[in-house]
Formats: sequence, structure tokens, C-alpha cells
Amino acid sequence: MHASRAVPTALAAALVVVLAAGCSPASGGARTSDKPAATPGTSSAAARAPESRPSTSPPPATALEPASVPSTSPSPRPPGNARTQPAALSIPSIGVADLRVVPYEGTTDDWPGTRIQDRGMAASPYGERGGVGPGEVGNYLVTAHRLSAGGPLRDLPALGVGDTVFVTWDGRTYEYRITEHRTTSFRSARSLAEQRAAVPGSPGRTATQAMITISTCATPEDNAAGNYWRDDRNNPEHRIDRVGVLTGVREAAG
Repeated sequence: MHASRAVPTALAAALVVVLAAGCSPASGGARTSDKPAATPGTSSAAARAPESRPSTSPPPATALEPASVPSTSPSPRPPGNARTQPAALSIPSIGVADLRVVPYEGTTDDWPGTRIQDRGMAASPYGERGGVGPGEVGNYLVTAHRLSAGGPLRDLPALGVGDTVFVTWDGRTYEYRITEHRTTSFRSARSLAEQRAAVPGSPGRTATQAMITISTCATPEDNAAGNYWRDDRNNPEHRIDRVGVLTGVREAAG
């Protein structure tokens, strides 16, 4: 009776050995798991296939809305318009509204320009010794009287950095922001060259943006300093200049 019980026990043990041997590959090597093995210091959860997570890298750059980017190169206008069509200058901070700006071929405060100013208007020279038209890359030069002919720019010295200037021409309004104060001397060729340069203050430098120089006489300041020098057109020695850069272009109202 003891022998009959021992046989089933031996068979069971042998069966366990066979079943256990069937869990390993025939090569006898370690079985390759479908999941990556955990490495020391890494939890089993971290060893699983990575889950989808929100990206922490910045999204790709997108183009700015056209309205938020100032246009410094508006679509072409008919040739010569900037040379023949007057513009209108408005400077809200000093009460200038729609001052007529007449273009002419020449340079700042020469005789043709002075005659325009003597009629109570602003003058804008162009050509080899002048500047560009409204909104064009380069230096848009505008000059007007401060005391005589109604004194349209009497308050120009109060125009500060950051103030806004508007030039309306040929169906568009060009917005400039004042960035710099300058003084020009009629008795200095270098000073005049700096005022009239494509990049104000930097003769010979190539312009890459549209700029404006608004200029008027410094007669009260020169007189107060005892400087009564005048040129043949009765200009005092110094001019007060305000320089700005184009910050926006829009279709003119109306």
C-alpha cells in the first residue's frame, strides 16, 4: 500500500518539471519580453511604453497679422506723384491739422522752398539735394515757418519723442513716431548734410526705413542767445528738427 501511493507522487513531480521546462525557449536563453525591462532606479510604470503627454516645446512661429506690422513699402503709386501732389501734415500734440505740404525740386530752405513757406504752407524738397516722398524709404523732409506767414510750426519745439505725426497723401495716411531731436546750423556744411541725409544725422549711410524730418527756425532761441546772424533769406543760424520713423500706413478716411 505504501508503494502504490509513491508512484502517483513521483509522476506528479515529473509532470511539474516538464511543464516548467516548457516556459523557456528551446535555446535555453532568457526569454525576450514584449515590454522593456525595468532598469535600476526606474519604476515599472516608467518602464512601460511612454504615454502621450502634452508637448512642452514652443509651438512653431506663425506669421503676424498684417494689421500689426507697419508697412514701409506700400504698393507702387503712379510715377512722379510724390513730386507733384501736395500732402497734408497733422501733428495732434501741438495742434497742427492738415497743413499743406508742397513738394518742389531743390533743398531745404532754398529760395523756391522759402517762397512756399512764405505763403503759409510747408515745403518738401526732392531730387539730388532733397528727400523722398511720403512713406518712401529715406528722409521725407518738411519745413515751415515758425513766426512769419501764420507760424504753422510755432510749437514744434514742444513736439516730444514718442509723439505721433500723420502725413496724408494720395489716398493713404502715413503715421510716423518721433524718435529724435536735432539742431541744424546753416553755417555748417556738415550740419546741413546731416539734416538732409537719407538717414538723418548719418550722411552716406544707406536708408533701410521710411523716416521724416520736420524743421523750423530757432529765431527766438538764437535771439535770446544774442545770435542775430541771418542768411540772405533771413533764416537764423539754427533750425529745430524733429525726426521720426514710419510706424503704420492706412487708407485715408473719406
